[in-house]
Amino acid sequence: MRLLIVGSLDGHITAAGKIALSRGAKVAHVDDVDQAMHALRNGQGADLIMFDVVLDIQRMIDSLRTERINIPVVACGIGTSAETAVKAIKAGAKEYVPLPPDAELIAAVLAAVAEESSALIFKDPAMKAVLKLADQVAPSDASILITGESGTGKEVVARYIHAHSRRASKPFISVNCAAIPENLLESELFGHEKGSFTGAIARRIGKFEEASGGTLLLDEISEMHPRLQAKLLRAIQERVVDRVGGTQPVKVDIRLLATSNRDLQEEVRKGNFRDDLFFRLNVMSLELPALRHRPLDIQVLAEHFAKKYADANGVRITGIAPDVMDMLRAHEWRGNVRELENTMHRAVLLAQDSVIAPDAILLTGGRGIPVSALQQQTGLTAAPTAAKTASGVTSALVGRTVAAVERDLIIDTLQHCLGNRTHAANILGISIRTLRNKLKQYSEEGVPVPGSAHSESDHFSAA
Repeated sequence: MRLLIVGSLDGHITAAGKIALSRGAKVAHVDDVDQAMHALRNGQGADLIMFDVVLDIQRMIDSLRTERINIPVVACGIGTSAETAVKAIKAGAKEYVPLPPDAELIAAVLAAVAEESSALIFKDPAMKAVLKLADQVAPSDASILITGESGTGKEVVARYIHAHSRRASKPFISVNCAAIPENLLESELFGHEKGSFTGAIARRIGKFEEASGGTLLLDEISEMHPRLQAKLLRAIQERVVDRVGGTQPVKVDIRLLATSNRDLQEEVRKGNFRDDLFFRLNVMSLELPALRHRPLDIQVLAEHFAKKYADANGVRITGIAPDVMDMLRAHEWRGNVRELENTMHRAVLLAQDSVIAPDAILLTGGRGIPVSALQQQTGLTAAPTAAKTASGVTSALVGRTVAAVERDLIIDTLQHCLGNRTHAANILGISIRTLRNKLKQYSEEGVPVPGSAHSESDHFSAA
């Protein structure tokens, strides 16, 4: 855990730093926003920022967003002013921590950030087999390709491999190749010099340099443009990178991991992915099974997410009803663990009692109505309801253009994925580029697009 403290915290900086250090964090301190951005541009890196609310937290959040630096910010301040806390959260802070610092509270914040990025919960033999293989290859420096459907936990496994490698004490840096536009991805990976292109307001270290000594994860690498694949191949082979606008190559020392929700061998056959790059990445491969193929994991994950979101929302949840578990086991889970997490989050919010009952379960395809509530409203059993719904959907399509139906399908899928373009594209079976072009067209036509305010920052640490 790398912690960057910004501001003086009115003299409590030493105490906060000591608490974080005692919990295993590596702590750095700067005085203001400009120094913080300078440090982050130059590869210092951080997993969490503790920010003094005396400073301009809105400027800090906006600067991070503008330069596509995805680090959670926790606001800190003297006292427990509700107005100050609300202002900080509205600005974009994840939490507000009152000062003087409480050791247990800071420890909880650090633990929450660490747990969010590295929780690995499983029981099914299918996952045990994958983790056994991961344990065998983790100590090496070999490149590993991790494949599986979207939402199966590929990034979580990548972090597990890093944590069990010889580089565990060094940085783990993740780049989502699908979430960054092609014209910015080169700069994100290799860095740039000031003035090398419009918007390059200062020199910035790329992710290869930031990860030097540690592990670099290229998430959804199959979405990378072939032109960039050639530059990536050179960086992997020669362990040097060229900053955009730079004149001298820079040496790097990284362990490379990559993930893909596509069949890369098929992408090679189609000409979408370089075969030489594929063989460089595929020294070792791990394929994560879909959630529907690991049924024993459904219960332990459902219980984990129920507790997680009950604690987060201050809700008392003591268990999950047996018939709910039957519903969960029978579901297809096209969105895998991520879909199950969203389902349990909704269930905690909708639960009428301390035990999650069927009326709190909203499964994909329910158009916003819990399954049991739909049956209560119509008086129909599941089979007739399904038949009637299918007939109604077909009738509703008559008279509409294909383009209009496609638009509604894309928008509805994007809403289901909470605005995440990568996951929506995977469910729709189209590339992220195709989806991006469609959404751009809809936006120009005046159609509201979910998550459009953050269209290019879709969950850099999505599993």
